[in-house]
Amino acid sequence: MCGIVGYVGTGDKSIEVLLGGLKRLEYRGYDSAGVAVIDAAGDLGTRKKAGKLQVLVDDLEATPLTDGTTGIGHTRWATHGGPTDANAHPHLADDGKLALIHNGIIENFSELKAELLAEGVEFLSETDSEVAAHLVARAYRASGDLTEALRTVVNTLDGAFTLLVVHADQPGVVVGARRNSPLVIGLGDGENFLGSDVAAFVAHTRRAMSIGQDQLVTIRPDSVEVVDFTGAPVETTEFEVDWDASAAEKGGWSSFMAKEISEEPEAVAKTLLGRITAEGAVTLTELDGVRERLLTVDRVIVIACGTAAYAGILGKYAIEQWARVPVEVELAHEFRYRDPVLDEKTLVVSISQSGETMDTLMAVKYAREQGAQVLSICNTQGSTIPRESDAVLYTHAGPEVAVASTKAFVAQGTALFLLGLHLATLRGTLSTEAIAEQVADLHEIPGKIEQVLESSERIKTLAGWMADTRSVLFLGRHVGYPIALEGALKLKELAYIHAEGFAAGELKHGPIALIEPGQIVFVVVPSPRDPRSLHPKVVSNIQEIRARGARVIAIAEEGDAAVLPFADEVLHIPLAAPLFEPLLSVVPLHIFGMELAAAKGLDVDQPRNLAKSVTVE
Repeated sequence: MCGIVGYVGTGDKSIEVLLGGLKRLEYRGYDSAGVAVIDAAGDLGTRKKAGKLQVLVDDLEATPLTDGTTGIGHTRWATHGGPTDANAHPHLADDGKLALIHNGIIENFSELKAELLAEGVEFLSETDSEVAAHLVARAYRASGDLTEALRTVVNTLDGAFTLLVVHADQPGVVVGARRNSPLVIGLGDGENFLGSDVAAFVAHTRRAMSIGQDQLVTIRPDSVEVVDFTGAPVETTEFEVDWDASAAEKGGWSSFMAKEISEEPEAVAKTLLGRITAEGAVTLTELDGVRERLLTVDRVIVIACGTAAYAGILGKYAIEQWARVPVEVELAHEFRYRDPVLDEKTLVVSISQSGETMDTLMAVKYAREQGAQVLSICNTQGSTIPRESDAVLYTHAGPEVAVASTKAFVAQGTALFLLGLHLATLRGTLSTEAIAEQVADLHEIPGKIEQVLESSERIKTLAGWMADTRSVLFLGRHVGYPIALEGALKLKELAYIHAEGFAAGELKHGPIALIEPGQIVFVVVPSPRDPRSLHPKVVSNIQEIRARGARVIAIAEEGDAAVLPFADEVLHIPLAAPLFEPLLSVVPLHIFGMELAAAKGLDVDQPRNLAKSVTVE
């Protein structure tokens, strides 16, 4: 997830401000960094380097740039093109007089690039971002106004972006634009700022303003102007940042985990970005090279560990239902030791947030040796597992720092849903209309996760009451079952208490013996709209454990009145397609695990004995 900083002022301190802001944005993760500064003579100087911010700092110390009053800075999380010096931002255009930085993905960059190539424009990088730089330069030559030039260009772009641009002909001006990607204004005294979040400038000012969707901002040392993409003025509201620079590493959140849970809507949205068309079709261009082999697949095996394996179970239900192909989910560390039967018609889907999970990596290598087709779902570009696979679907969820995965789960589930719809398209097992209906439902999930997050205060209260709890059980059926497993894992990882997840149908086959007065049980209640009629069975399970003294906390969709008389607490989630409800019902469990651990005074970001990525088998 890219970090962005913009600055205009009256003193020559741009480089200091930019590097300080980028340092505070390091928590977002990145693989290169760069700055562009306009000096007092009106010359634009840039410097950018692959690697950590310190590589850029060392380079600037060895060969300083002339400082100035205007500048932009960027840390890049690679999407288009690898993490190289050339692909790092800023990107230059207009004979080196214009510099641009970008967060997001421009979906129609290939068509726009072809247009520019036909005009004779030469490109120095593999990025979609450089396309935007040349487009703004062309528009600037026509209008002579940087704000108008950027406004012209953003109306031609599809996708998600935050863009910041400066031009040597207009020192003392930084122009930014936002669509589906964050940007915030910092208000100073004789200076103003832009940033991906307030961490970029909180060391200089706590006065801030947010920029709305499809809006542009022009900052000068003594003014801030905001307009929409039509050019109409926009009223903005100032707010006060209620934390200081010492908290900036986490972007103002109490923990990386809290920040990452808040990013779950964005993780889903970015995984969908560029992969669904206006007509409601799924387009996975990353899989074009293996299309013919996917047509022959007669079995899918998902290999993963921990949270990723639970996402795999969620994907199993969707792929089997839509693509009508059998799916098995295996723990990667057990997979190759049982001598599994694989052939060229087997699709092995590996899931790993880091792309470096050793158990999964060795299973991938084994599967390829046996002739199976291997597709990876991963969040980290350039990591080992994608390189060892035949194809890869990146989740683009941004870096996940907290050891216990949260946003990775919803991103991986989303990627598996996309894969299921893609296979259904190839196999002809769903009509175009049915796929479009599923896509429309999936597209609404980020906004519905936002609704769950907005109603999370009750969960925090419940966790506070349960700080001395020693055991929690979780029940779920169908797609609720992997959510029960995930909820239990989070309590084990974070709160260090006994927690178990069960398929609710197993209750009377043994686990009901664990129920005693006061035992807390979370129940993921299926939708009463689901044609499988699992809802009354789960309500019956609730009645059985309540009769034995359990304290039941149900997660149920809005309007589900049948569960109300039998649960001690009901946490409501918005209505969604039954297959997609797990992306909503998991969120309260992520929050609960975090808040219970916090109530016990534990470090939610670094649980004992655990590492973020398991790199030994």
